[in-house]
Formats: sequence, C-alpha cells, structure tokens
Amino acid sequence: MTDHLLNLHNAVLGAMPLAPKNFTRIALAVSETTDGADADLGIFRDRLVSGDSDLKAAWSTKLTAWDLAEHIDWSAAPPRTDERRTDTYLRLGFDTDLRKALTISVPVFKEPGAAVISDTFQPWYSRERAAARSFYWDAYAELLRRKGWSDAAVSSLDEASRSVVDRLSDPIRRDAYGARGLVVGYVQSGKTANFTGVTAKAIDAGYRLVIVLGGTLNLLRSQTQRRLDMELIGRENILRGADPDDVDAMIGVDYQDDEDWPHKFVSHGGRPSTFGACDIERLTTRDDDYKSLLTGIRALDYDKVERTQPLHDPANLYHAAARVMVVKKNQSVLTKLVNDLRKIGRILGEIPALIIDDESDQASINTTDPRKRKDGKETRTAINGLISELLGLLPRAQYVGYTATPFANVFVDPDDEKDIFPRDFLISLPRPVGYMGVQDFHDLHSEVPDDERTPANSQEKAHVRGIYDSTGDRLLEAMDAFVISGAMKLYRIAQGVPENKFRHHTMLVHESVRVAEHSDLAQRLNSLWNSCYMSAESHTRLADLFASDFQQVCAARADGFPSPSSYEDLRPYISRSRQLIASGGNPVIIVNGDAERDYEQANLDFDRTPNVWKILVGGTKLSRGFTVEGLTVTYYRRKTQQSDTLMQMGRWFGFRDGYRDLVRLYIGREEPYGKDKTLDLYGAFEAICQDEEAFRSQLAQYAAMIDGEPQLTPLKLLPLVSQHLALIKPTARNKMLNAELVEIRSPGTPIEPAAYPLSSAANRRNTERWRPLLHVFDAQPRTLALPPDDSSPLTRTFQATTAVVPHSSLVSVLSQLEWEGDNHFTPHLNYLSQLDGTLAKVDNWLVVAPQTTASRRVEASVLGSAPCSLVRRTRQMGKVSFGRISGLEHRRWAQRLISNAREEAVSATSGGLAADPRTGIVLLYPVIEARTDAELKSAALSGVVDPSRVILAFTVIPPAAANDSSQRLLRYRAKRSGD
Repeated sequence: MTDHLLNLHNAVLGAMPLAPKNFTRIALAVSETTDGADADLGIFRDRLVSGDSDLKAAWSTKLTAWDLAEHIDWSAAPPRTDERRTDTYLRLGFDTDLRKALTISVPVFKEPGAAVISDTFQPWYSRERAAARSFYWDAYAELLRRKGWSDAAVSSLDEASRSVVDRLSDPIRRDAYGARGLVVGYVQSGKTANFTGVTAKAIDAGYRLVIVLGGTLNLLRSQTQRRLDMELIGRENILRGADPDDVDAMIGVDYQDDEDWPHKFVSHGGRPSTFGACDIERLTTRDDDYKSLLTGIRALDYDKVERTQPLHDPANLYHAAARVMVVKKNQSVLTKLVNDLRKIGRILGEIPALIIDDESDQASINTTDPRKRKDGKETRTAINGLISELLGLLPRAQYVGYTATPFANVFVDPDDEKDIFPRDFLISLPRPVGYMGVQDFHDLHSEVPDDERTPANSQEKAHVRGIYDSTGDRLLEAMDAFVISGAMKLYRIAQGVPENKFRHHTMLVHESVRVAEHSDLAQRLNSLWNSCYMSAESHTRLADLFASDFQQVCAARADGFPSPSSYEDLRPYISRSRQLIASGGNPVIIVNGDAERDYEQANLDFDRTPNVWKILVGGTKLSRGFTVEGLTVTYYRRKTQQSDTLMQMGRWFGFRDGYRDLVRLYIGREEPYGKDKTLDLYGAFEAICQDEEAFRSQLAQYAAMIDGEPQLTPLKLLPLVSQHLALIKPTARNKMLNAELVEIRSPGTPIEPAAYPLSSAANRRNTERWRPLLHVFDAQPRTLALPPDDSSPLTRTFQATTAVVPHSSLVSVLSQLEWEGDNHFTPHLNYLSQLDGTLAKVDNWLVVAPQTTASRRVEASVLGSAPCSLVRRTRQMGKVSFGRISGLEHRRWAQRLISNAREEAVSATSGGLAADPRTGIVLLYPVIEARTDAELKSAALSGVVDPSRVILAFTVIPPAAANDSSQRLLRYRAKRSGD
C-alpha cells in the first residue's frame, strides 16, 4: 500500500536541500491528493506520536543537518542549540504541539563540534556549490547510515569534512595555491572516516589527483586502500566496466578472495560518469603499492574538452576522471613516485591535487637538527624531503595531515615554506559518541574518596589493574581475563547479541621494543597457556577471577547487555573461548616489524580472516596506525619519555560496542626507570590526558571569530602547548616561535594555575604574601548548595568560610607570588590586573574557602589564622604542576553563581550569597602535598601548619562581563632580536 504521507514528506524535504522553508506551502504544491489532506500537520503529529519509524527517519536526517549546519544565513542562532531548532520550526511554520512531538522524536544533538583554528581565508565551498556536486559524498553518507551511523554522527562528519575542504584552495582557482592543514583526532577514534569524507567532497568539488600517505607498512597501506575502495571508490570504479560474471575479464581484479566482496563495497549503480560525476581510476590496489605509473606517463594524461584551457578550467575539470593512489611512507616507493612525476612536465601545474598524510607526525616530520644546516640550507630527513618534493612538483597540491598527537606538527618551523607546518588551519575533531578513550580509564576530577570508589563510580576500579612489586607480574591473570571476556562474548551471542560485534577478540602484550625479548615473552605466554589451561584446576582460578572482578563490573556497567549470574552459567563457553584462542595450534602471534612478512600472517589480517582470537606480542609497530580489532585485554609495561609516543601506544582506546564492561588494562605502576627511580605508566597517561585535553579545550575556547577575524591562528599556537612536563615531554623536537603570548582573558572562565614552587622557602614566602587575606578563615562557616544539574539529580551541599575583598587587594597578592619554572600565570595576571577599569571593572572578589566533610576534616592554623580545613593534593607524575586544585562541585557552584549574576545582586540558594556583574569568585585551598590522609594529618599534629609546607592554592573565576567590547581572549606580541 502506498504511503502518501511519507512520499509527501520525502518530496517536501527534498525540496529544501539547504534551509527550512514553509512546509505547508510546499506540501500543497506537491501533494498527490486533490484536497491536500496528506499535508495536514495534525496527521503528521499523530504519526510521530504513534512512533512511525520511517517518518521519524526522514525528519531525523534533515533536522539534524539543520541543527548542526555552520555558517548559514537563515539563522543567527549557534548550531547544536535549542535556539537553532526554534528558528527551524519557525521557518517550517510548525505549531507548539508539532514542535514538541518532533523534538521528542528527534532531540537536538548538543555534543560539541570540531574546533577550527584558521588563518584568514577566502571561503569558496558554499552549501549551494557542495549540493550541486555531491555524488561521492552522498554515496558515502548513505553507506555510513547503513553501517549504523546515527544522523547526528553523519551530520557531524559532514560539517567537519566541509570545514576542511573549504580551507583548501578552490580547484578552479586560476592562480596556484597549496594550503597546509592539520586535523587532530583521538587515538583509534575514526580519523579515517574524516579523511574519507574529505576525499569524497574534494573529488566532488574538482580535485583530480589524490595521494594518500597510508602508513609505513604494507599492511597499513593495504588497510587504507581497502577502506577507500570499499567505502568511496566502489565496485564500478574497481571493475572499470568489466563484467563481474566474466571470468577472463576478472583476471587481475583484486578482492575476489575477500569475503566482503562485492556486497559490502559501495555500489554507484553504474559508472559514475554516466550520472554526470567523474570516474575514479586507481593507481594503486589492495596488494600493489605504487611501483610506477602502470600505464606510463599517460596515467596522468587527462583528456581535455577545451584543449587550449588548463585542466583546472571548469570546462575541462568536471569531465576529467580523478586518480587516487594510496602510498606507503617508504623512501623507495616515494622516490619512484617523485621521479615519475618529474617526467610529466607542465600538466602537473594544472592538476588540483590533495595529499592526505595519515599519522602525519610519523616519518613526515623533519627531525634533523637545524644547527647542522649545510651552507645555510635546510637539511631534511628522507620522507620529509620527498614530501616536500611532491608539494613542489604539484603547485596546486593541498596537504592535510591527520594525527592524534599534534605536538610534533605544531613545532615544525613555520618559516620553512617547503615544510608541512599547518599554516592555514588546524581542526580538532570532537570526541566521538561511543568512543572509549583516556577519560574512560582514569578518574579525572572525581570527588569520590579513594576508599569509597567502586566499579560503579570509578573508571579505574572498573577497567584498570595495576602491576606493582607486591602483586607480581599478573600476566597469568591477564590471560585469564582474556579467556573469561571471550567466554562472555560467546555468552552474549547465545543470548541474541549480534555476532558481528564480537568477530575478533584480541589481547595485546606490550613490554619492550626489543625484538629478541618478544620471542622470549611469546615463549613464556605459550608455556603458561599449555600449563595452566589444561586441567580442571584452571576452572577454580577462572571462577575466582569472575567472582572478584567480572561479575561486579558487569553488574555495574553491562549497559543492558546480558551477563551470566554465576561462573557455572559461563562455564560452557569457557571451553569454546580457549579453542578459538588456540586455533591453529598457537594462541600467540608475534608482531614486531622486523620484516613486512611479520604483518602478512593470515591470523593478523582482520579484513580477510573471519575471526582473529589471538594474543599479540609486539613493540613499536603495534603502537602506531595499526588497529587491533576486538582488543579487550591489554598488558602494558613499555616505557618512553615522549608523550606522543606514549599516547600512540594507547591501543586500548577505541570503540567497544557490546563489551565496554569487559575491557581490562593491566599496566605497570612501579616500572624501573633510570638507576633508582620507578615510573607509574598509568600516572603518565593521566598527565598526558590532562595536557591534551587542556590543548583541545583551548582550541575550542579560542576558535570563535571576532569581527570576522580569527583570535588564534596556527602561527600562534605554540605558546598554548603545555610544556611544564619534566619526565614526559610533549614531543622530541622543541622550537619556539616569534610570537609571545602576553595576555589570556578569561571572562566567566576558571583560571587555575598549578605550578607551585617545589622549594619550601618559596612556599613560605608565598604563604606570607597571602597574610592580608587570611581573615577569610576567621569567618563563620556557612552551608553552600549546588542545585540539581546535568551532573546530578540531587542537591549537593558543602561548608565554607567566605570573605569579600577589594579587587586591588587580590591583585596585590597574586602579583607577588612565585611559581616553579616558566611563569605560565603571567598572561592571566596581565588580564586580571586590567580589571581595575582599564579593560573592564571588577569591584570585589568573593573569596570562598571550602571545607572537607566533617568526618574527614583536618584543621590547622596558618600564620595565626583561625583553624582552616587542609586539603591534600599531589603533583602530576613527572610534572611540577598539580593535577587539579578546586573540587569539581565547588567549581560548579562558583560557575553557577557567576553565570547567574545580575545587575542587582540576587540571593543564591547558596547560603544567602550574592553575585553581580562586577564581582568575581576565588576558591582558596590550604594544600598539603600528600598522597594519604595520614600524611595530611602529620602536617597538622599541633593544630598549626608550617607555612613552608602549606601551599595556598586558588582558582579565580572573573565575572562573565569582564572583557572589553572587542571580546578578544588572547593578546600576543612579536619577539624581538635579543628577547
């Protein structure tokens, strides 16, 4: 039966490709009924309320696209907000009841989008132009939806990839320009999806040569080639007109042995050129890296309709086929490509080209010492030099690097015009929904006391198993966890969970970069396997681990997936789990990168092997670009002194749909380091996480344009990179730029310096400088309340003493304080000092000294003050700075008071305190550097704390209006010679 209503809505939505318009007017024009009954909005509302999935799906796609669209002319409301949706409903002409029904069916997607740091550029990739040529993007977007991507995920990718393409050079531009950019994602978070989307849009727009630098190994290159072939290039371009039923015609066509061919490869319904799009010719295949232009120089001999015009002229460009190659970052391979391109000549200057560099901080960076330049000329590492030559041979080439660890790219010399510094743009992708990253393994900012943490309220308790001297190496326990988690997956399949969620099941063991040690470790694992899983006693050991670990974690975190109530319910699946892991006679695969053949093992090919259930032992090659599918248990004890290397080793990050609760990380907490030190690898990852998140949050904060001009450009990024790491350094190379950040304005935003002095004498001097404000501790404590919010449905309260101090008094104290290392507080202090009316006017500061709960409170007098509540904090591993100062709920309370400030101060629910637009808040904490409550108590045995031992740490939140009319947040000055 024909669904006239659904047909009508699809037709109306199709008539609104770029912006919402009056629904009823268009519906009456295209209605299939003479009386327009199917245009009745009441019927539409009733269908939505009844749960019509087809109608909901049609509107979800369009509404979400409008919600997320950026730089539009039909709404002034920011994307991802209720206000944007309201504007949409107004233009559609929908009443209140229909709006409510639609919003319930398709909620506004409010997760943050990409942060774009860009130099001034000329936009060219308008929505109208993108919609006019969208063949490959439309096919890719539809494939993603079939794979289960939500409309919000597809629309987010649409916007993020559009932001990249718009910052490339217009392919029909007459004068040649090559943009340089960088896209920053998360480790194992789907960056390939973004550059596939960018490639699709770029080819649609007119780019006719795409070179993807796909890793340093054949396997990585092959994986990238297969992904592009499957999701973008498609069956028809792969076959090039060959009949798939003709055996002779199929000779030499790859993927015939691939179990996903052809049904999972995108089909365009015919050669794209027959639909007015361009065909794609592959210059590399799944099994063949670039060897030479297989058809000679003619492979880049583009047919021109107007032979007197250049290829980039629209008359020629849109009729020409695109060429795509996926090339390994290997000196021999890239040398062949560069040499072949040199033979081609002038046509290279006419080809709009796109170079995508996957893992752009690996091999691509020039790591030679600038002091070793010869005759004043830049010397380059091999791969960097060849990439520079490629860019020189292709004057219309755009370079876009992709990485999860951007620091090396940011440190590239911007004055070297032939290098890959992202001079035009840097885009930070949002954390994808469903992604399991560093924050899912660490209790960042948790307010729950250590002794009250459980698998339900602690990421560490749920997923992390520390390896200490006292625990032994826990290697057998990690193997047991691998067997149990495999059995849990089989149990869930038996309970109806789709089997494809658990196609692969892997464990990663990463202890060393030394190849010889990998063999010894593999032998040990095999020995443990053969001796510990062949007896009935093994069930006793597995049952104990199930009861003490998995049963508790799954009860708290299974998220609706079935879990056995006892080990006896799981036991029938244990045997099958062991069989799958030991299939082929060996549960262990060594992957150490000694030779390419190590990566060509059948059991390591996640694409072509139906089920990979193995323990992988490896080193560096397992830590970069290589996706370990189905990774559930990680055993990690490898040490490094570089944060980008350490972060890339975090293979346990990724998407774990259906088994997040089964993921375990066994990690060294006391690894020998140097002569007499130990290294907490878990703490190192936490420190890196905080640095990276600080970097990303700053990018998001300063991405907003002011009067059409960027506040922050790629050239000015370096001063924002956190560098107060002692043991773990941001990256191996460290160049400073010629821009100095002199002022950071933070209206309504917390400022929390953390690099307090290590010297007890400096701490004593700092404590003395706070003496004029210590009367805050003398006040009578009051109860402050934080009402229910997005973080909790409950009202939370805490005790605090408070005082109001003049602006000048606070600035006087802050300006005298000493800091450890580089004074990162100076740009903030320069801002605060100007709130005397120079920049904006702040009259007073409400100083709040929170107290810990009465049962845990430790009190002592500071320089004769009334007893105050001491708190313990620890410095981050390898850093001079503390991990955090203010309590999360204290900060939320203060932020709420600042946000709700009114011209006439109104009483808050927090003990009668008030805030107005000219009053800021200071959270003040007497901090003792201690790891345990016993250490904290020892600092105050006499009820008086030594001023050299206490650190008066603070968080400052200026009023939301504390800025001038320019609304700029950053100010730089150029460094001069001798600075």
